[in-house]
Amino acid sequence: MKFLAILLAGLTLTGCATLPSGKPDPRDPWERMNRSTHAFNDAIDKAIAKPAAKAYVKVMPRFVRTGISNVFNNLDTLNTIVNDVLQGKMHQAGNDSARFLINSTFGLGGLFDPASKAGVEFNDEDFGQTFGKWGMKPGPYLVLPFIGPSTTRDTFTRVMDQYTYPVTYLGDESTRYIIRGVSLLDMRAGLLDLDEQIDRSYDRYAFIRNAWLQRREFQVTDGNVEDPSLELEQDIEPDMESEPAPAPDEPPPEQPPQQPSEGAAPADTASPEAPPDAATPADSPAAPPPPQDEPAAAVPRS
Repeated sequence: MKFLAILLAGLTLTGCATLPSGKPDPRDPWERMNRSTHAFNDAIDKAIAKPAAKAYVKVMPRFVRTGISNVFNNLDTLNTIVNDVLQGKMHQAGNDSARFLINSTFGLGGLFDPASKAGVEFNDEDFGQTFGKWGMKPGPYLVLPFIGPSTTRDTFTRVMDQYTYPVTYLGDESTRYIIRGVSLLDMRAGLLDLDEQIDRSYDRYAFIRNAWLQRREFQVTDGNVEDPSLELEQDIEPDMESEPAPAPDEPPPEQPPQQPSEGAAPADTASPEAPPDAATPADSPAAPPPPQDEPAAAVPRS
């Protein structure tokens, strides 16, 4: 009954989400609908998924949880190998094939991970990344009920990923559901450490959207992502250096030159012992001698 109440509440909220003020994100033209779906998923997560993940972490020892994660990672390696070949990454395809064989045999079906200890790295590829490599645009951002962030491209390719997942071909339907349920529980337990950071964000929806889209672009481009913040700094710094320093609002008043008083001798004749050309700079020519009929210095008035 509690699950049905949460489900009905989430469906009631659909179409009632309010958009924050400011310029809308062009990657998210369906933001109103996506926010409603996000609120529904968030309610389901807080009521069921998150408490179950916490109980799973509390009850299961760490080595058991690590072994379960290794098994699911090993199963996902088959999908990675197929997409390695489709993307033309033949060296990586050989690496991932060796990893799958080592962990499936010496690792007891993937329960252990001897390949990592042997230096065979783990890679993650899927059909969404493959179509992105082929030039297909991601399309608008889309939040799927019960699943979470996606795009129109990744929503389409999720179906294709299921055909390379070995669990899909199990004959017993109940076994498939149990394995998928444990997989989701293991995935949610691995995200518990991020909950605190998400809760501190101002807008949970925008934080998750931006983080997911950035991570997805990083995966598709194999890390060749330009940082727009660095480009902005490079564009701003030269302009700042070329601009002159601003002048002060009120420059200090200039001191007027001091005029000698009527009864005082000029500054260059203040010392009676100094010769007439003592005040002349060394690098300037000497001043001509005064005429004989004029006094060499000013005579104070009586």
